[in-house]
Amino acid sequence: VQLQASGGGLVQVGGSLRLSCAASGRTSSSYTWGWFRQAPGKEREFVAATRRSGGSTTYAGSVRGRFTIASDNANDSVYLRMNSLKAEDTAVYYCASDRRRTAWGSMTSGRYYDDWGQGTLVTVSS
Repeated sequence: VQLQASGGGLVQVGGSLRLSCAASGRTSSSYTWGWFRQAPGKEREFVAATRRSGGSTTYAGSVRGRFTIASDNANDSVYLRMNSLKAEDTAVYYCASDRRRTAWGSMTSGRYYDDWGQGTLVTVSS
């Protein structure tokens, strides 16, 4: 599965962005979609995940209530709607796919994802 993330850019504090991730290849084998981010000088961290079917979602505490992940299976895409952005949301955002049907409780760990997009930069300015 190949993933292409887009939608990043420069936005002011309090603003909104929607990230998109388009999948190609054997997308039917993807079981869970995830978003991760990596800020300068920091380790990659989990942002959100959703099952490709069934609608289950989970979020990092730092984004819960502000970000929304959504899967569009008809278009083999996953989106991340980001509202009320803060300066600390500045990072490169990566989408990822799990093809091993990993247990839901493990989906916050990047080690369980098989495919990664190239990343899209989000900069939130104050």
